[in-house]
Amino acid sequence: MKKLAISMLLVGSLFASCVNSKDSTMVNSEPFEENWNSLAKYQTPDWFRDAKLGIFIHWGPYSVPAYKSEWYPRLMYMDSLTWSPIGKLQDNKGTDVNKHHVEKYGNLGEFGYKDFIPMFKAEKFNAAEWVDLFKKAGAKYVVPVAEHHDGFAMYKSHYTRWNSVDMGPKRDILGEMSKATKDAGLYLGASSHFAFNWNYYTHKEGFDTADPQYADLYARAHDHYAPADQKFLDLWWNRTKDIIDNYQPDILWFDFVLDHDEFVPYHAKLAAYYYNKGIEWNKDVVLQTKNFKHETFPAGSNVLDIERGKMADIRKFPWQTDTSIGKNSWCYTTDWNSKDANTLIDDLIDIVSKNGNLLLNVGPKADGTIPQDQADILLEMGKWLSVNGDAIYGTRPWTIFGEGPTEVKTGHHTEGKNKNLTADDFRFTQKDGKIYVIAMDIAKNGEYKVKSFAKGSDLCKGEIKSVKMLGMDKACEWQVEEAGLKIKAEVNANANYACAFEIEMK
Repeated sequence: MKKLAISMLLVGSLFASCVNSKDSTMVNSEPFEENWNSLAKYQTPDWFRDAKLGIFIHWGPYSVPAYKSEWYPRLMYMDSLTWSPIGKLQDNKGTDVNKHHVEKYGNLGEFGYKDFIPMFKAEKFNAAEWVDLFKKAGAKYVVPVAEHHDGFAMYKSHYTRWNSVDMGPKRDILGEMSKATKDAGLYLGASSHFAFNWNYYTHKEGFDTADPQYADLYARAHDHYAPADQKFLDLWWNRTKDIIDNYQPDILWFDFVLDHDEFVPYHAKLAAYYYNKGIEWNKDVVLQTKNFKHETFPAGSNVLDIERGKMADIRKFPWQTDTSIGKNSWCYTTDWNSKDANTLIDDLIDIVSKNGNLLLNVGPKADGTIPQDQADILLEMGKWLSVNGDAIYGTRPWTIFGEGPTEVKTGHHTEGKNKNLTADDFRFTQKDGKIYVIAMDIAKNGEYKVKSFAKGSDLCKGEIKSVKMLGMDKACEWQVEEAGLKIKAEVNANANYACAFEIEMK
């Protein structure tokens, strides 16, 4: 019996060591401390850098009114005030959203935002069907909104009764998405916008927001735009850990207000906690934040996210653009206005050429269906990637990001200022010793001239061995001239929008 006990102990120890052993492919395997010297050692994992395209999902009770935008919960309470994206209030006669709400649903003391929650049933929601669509679109990761500014948790929360398991759909939306993404071989993210909840709603006598029994949804009444107090900060921290600990997301994304002064002391604490959890889970994780007010996450210690905008040039550290298929909203609205596939494909290419990823948002209806126009755009992107994906997935920036006459506006909320890119605009990527030249539109005559590959160019080292258009079996006609690399290609019947050329060097 003694020998058997010893043997069992040895087997148990061996099993435990196997379970707890670190993945040899992990780039972040040593524990992090809550300081920037330690966190500066963080490396963005290759799985994220290779993925290039993710899907964002704005879906919640705000999808029920489906009016104007996902900021409906905020604007409905502004009867004599208006708003600006940076969060300042200005005197005004009122907002369209408030008038719409009162006319359609009634007085704000009788029908408040809380009353949309029972109407949010998600009766047609099927996580597996969503993920199947996203996979066909070519996405490699999915980031559902776990909790928006409105304060409603789309998961089983241990810190608020206002959650999708106990109210509304009475389903664990994030949990179902977690299972579906893993089953499909994709990575799961979760986004938190909860930091703004403290100052999201207007607390006014006669509104249900001023009723103390709903303070756990609307936040406690306080001087407008006062910094979040410690009680709220503790709640934010507990809700954040709740998401991390119970859903183990591969990506954790945060909206603005996390960069406000009162949250700054939590930044190193958050990064260390999440990264160390990743080590505990035996996987590399990715933390994403914006820098609207403070740039307190040193470059490279996490992934910088730019909202509805891009970078001017190649960034040394990986970054990400988040934008929506909708020009005018992130959540579904009855007047949703979709961008076209050409614009989104060009955005993806430009971002990837500068060392970034694209997180593209969809807005499902309240019942859980994804509108057909959004699905069609995703499928069109997937079709393009099925032909040109070698120039996107797993690539890294070349010596320069590209060339061409068309200027690209950069920074937060600049996408609306961009013009369409042309067949004279090119973007460059590289992978496995090959260089990819992507023409940002199809040349009607099938001729392309790439100046960066001109004879004697300092950029292009060595001789070109072959030039091939992706999706075509035979090589292109090409010639290196003083003015550039001249390519003559047949129009690819399988490719619309941009087209990619694979260049092999001798």
